[in-house]
Amino acid sequence: MVSLIGKMVDKLLTKGSLTLKRPGHGPETFGRGGGKHVTVRFTDRKVAFDVLRNPPLGLGEAYMDGRVVIEDGTILDLLELITSANPWEDRGVGPRPLAKRKSKLLSFFRRNDLRRARRNVAHHYDLKDELYELFLDEDKQYSCAYFTDPANSLEQAQLDKKAHIAAKLALQPGQRVLDIGCGWGGMALFLHKVAAVDVLGVTLSERQLEIAQRRAAAAGVSDHVKFELVDYRLLNESFDRIVSVGMFEHVGAAHYDEFFAKCRELLKPGGVMLLHTIGRLGEGESSPDPFTDKWIFPGYHLPSLSQMVRASEKVRMIASDVENLRLHYAYTLRHWLDRATKARPQIEAMYDARFFRMWEFYLAGGIVMFEHGSGCNYQVQYVRDRHALPITRDYMLEVERTYRELGAQPATAVATKPRRAGRKTAREPAKV
Repeated sequence: MVSLIGKMVDKLLTKGSLTLKRPGHGPETFGRGGGKHVTVRFTDRKVAFDVLRNPPLGLGEAYMDGRVVIEDGTILDLLELITSANPWEDRGVGPRPLAKRKSKLLSFFRRNDLRRARRNVAHHYDLKDELYELFLDEDKQYSCAYFTDPANSLEQAQLDKKAHIAAKLALQPGQRVLDIGCGWGGMALFLHKVAAVDVLGVTLSERQLEIAQRRAAAAGVSDHVKFELVDYRLLNESFDRIVSVGMFEHVGAAHYDEFFAKCRELLKPGGVMLLHTIGRLGEGESSPDPFTDKWIFPGYHLPSLSQMVRASEKVRMIASDVENLRLHYAYTLRHWLDRATKARPQIEAMYDARFFRMWEFYLAGGIVMFEHGSGCNYQVQYVRDRHALPITRDYMLEVERTYRELGAQPATAVATKPRRAGRKTAREPAKV
C-alpha cells in the first residue's frame, strides 16, 4: 500500500517532496525536490489502505482522527503539494459519458425535501455561535468575500462584497427584497441601510434566525427588516428583488428546476435577482467531495454554470449578468483558516482537538479547491423582463462606490443622508 502511495506521489509531484514515516519502517522520501517539503507520519499500518481506498475521505478522516500527523509543515502545505502540480485547467478535456450518466443518477437520489433541508442546515449552521465569531468577520459573512485588492482585510472585503451585490440589484428606496438563506442577517441589514429597502430574510437555522432578529431589533429596523424560519418554497408573496448568497449550494441538483420556477413566481415582472453561489468550472463533475458531504455540509451540491443556466432557461429567467469570482474564495478561506488556527485553543476547549482538525482540513481543502481544483464562485443576475435594467453595466459601478461608503458609516449617520440607487430601466434615470 505504501509503495502504491509512493508511486502516486512521485507521479503527482513535479515540484517539491514528501517524506513519509510509518510504523516499523524508516522514513521514505518521494517527489523531485526543488520546492515545498512536507513530512507526514502514519500512526498505524491501516492508514495507507484507508487513504488509497478513498483518498479525499480517507486522508481527511485519518487526519481528523490523529492517525495522519504532519510533522514538518501543515495540512494545507500537504494539500497544496498534492494539488498544485495538477490544476484543473491543465487536465484532460471533457467528462466521460459514463461519468456524466453516473452524476445524473446520483443527483436523483440526493433529493433535498423540506425535512431533509432543515436537518442538513442545522447540522452546520446551528453550531455554537462562538465558533463562527472566532474566524468570521464582525458581520458574520459566511460566504465568499470580494477583494478589490488581495491585501485588503477580511472586514473590508466582506463589506465590498455586500456593496458589489447590492449594486447589481439596482435597488430603489421602498422596494421589497427577499433574502433566501439570510444567514445571520448581515446582507439584509446592509441592503436596508444603504438603499432604504424593506427586506424579508428566510432561513432554516434556528440559531441564525434568533441572532438576525436580535440584530434588527438592536438597529431599530425591525419594521423594515424581518426574518422568518421558513423554507422559500412555502412563500406565497411577490418581491421587487431577490438575493441569495451562499444558499444555492444546499439546494441540490435534483431541485434546480424547482428553485428557479419558485424564484420566477416570487419575483415581480420587472424584478431583478442576484444569485451568489460556490460553483464548479466543469460540467458533469458534480459528485460532492466525500469528506465535506459527510462531515461538513451533508446534501450539498456545487453547480456548474451550464447547470444553473439550463434550469433558469426552462422558466424563462434571463441571465442578464454573469461574473466568476475565480480566486476570491481562496483569499477568503485563507483569512478564515489563519483566524481559526490562531483560535485553536479556544476551539478545542469548545469542542475537542478532533473537531479542530476536522475544521482545519475543511478550510484547507477549500483553499486548494479554489486555487487548483474546479472550485469557483458565481454571481449571476437574473431578470424576467429584458428591459428591467440599463443596457450597460455603468449603473453598477456608479452605485457600488456609494454603497461601499455608506456601508462603512454608522447607521445613524446613514439615516440622515439621501441614498442613491441605480437606474430603474434604460429609459428612466434614477431618482436622487
